[in-house]
Amino acid sequence: MTTPHRRPLIALAAGALTLAACGAEVETSSGDRTVTVDRCGEPVEYTTPERAVVYEAGSADKLFALGLADHVHGYVMPPANPPVEESPWASDYAAVEFLSDDLLNRELVVDAEADFVVAGWNSGFSDQRGITPEILDGLGIQSFMHTESCFNYPGFPERVEPFDALYADLERLGAIFGVQDRATELVTEYRGRVDAVRANAPEGGPVPVFLYDSGTDQPFTAGSQVPPNQIIEYAGGRNVFADLEARWTQVSWEAVVQAAPEVVIILDYGDQPAQEKIDFLKTSPITSGLPAVVADRFYVLDYNEGISGPRNIDGLEGFAAYLRTLRL
Repeated sequence: MTTPHRRPLIALAAGALTLAACGAEVETSSGDRTVTVDRCGEPVEYTTPERAVVYEAGSADKLFALGLADHVHGYVMPPANPPVEESPWASDYAAVEFLSDDLLNRELVVDAEADFVVAGWNSGFSDQRGITPEILDGLGIQSFMHTESCFNYPGFPERVEPFDALYADLERLGAIFGVQDRATELVTEYRGRVDAVRANAPEGGPVPVFLYDSGTDQPFTAGSQVPPNQIIEYAGGRNVFADLEARWTQVSWEAVVQAAPEVVIILDYGDQPAQEKIDFLKTSPITSGLPAVVADRFYVLDYNEGISGPRNIDGLEGFAAYLRTLRL
């Protein structure tokens, strides 16, 4: 984890603030600019944030990709996330404050004097931990939730396919900060990269793919409502649990065996290295006979390529390149 480093906050004057990192301009007018943007299908009025707190790399990366590091006060990065020094936006992480390697909580946000919090439902925001958009609304702190995570958000569910949810987040955040042109530029770039992958998918039927997140008694995997489902599909594969209307979910080993995956994606994060997960699948009598395991067809997907964020596009391109090397 990086050494905590505080950068001086930049005061917003009337007019536009130019962000040198990418040329994005944040429209401001003495702090009174407002815009109404959907938050999980609920229209919410926002003023331009100046002191954002972000949870996990997916949240930070979206703001950094939009050129908004000057509006980020700090980040909360739990141990599951790979080191921020490995990020394409490592310099932006170094320029803002590391707040905690624990879970997001209300006290942290209040102590940070945040005026905006970005996180996902059950991956940041949580009823159990007492930090939800409604609670923050009551404290006068603005919030934004990843559209991908709105699928199971009580009261305001919004179902959007994971890649479209990424695009929606960039466009919505772009509107909140007044950098719509930068958001449009990013979404156009990402759509083009996705289209290029899909156009070059391997010929023949889709390859059955099982994503192994964790678990020995029961495996944790990707349902239809998280980015890896579309990473697999767009690359030319078929998520063997794509019929599960869920995000990250538990299944049975019997169901995995019945699905007979030809490729296993290992989601790499936390204290358990990917190789340990591979070794488990190779030595377990239940999984050692899976076609993918017998043929040693494993692909390691970085955690930040699997959660909602700009690095989903990198994950798609990497997995697609891997599938093209196979002769199935």
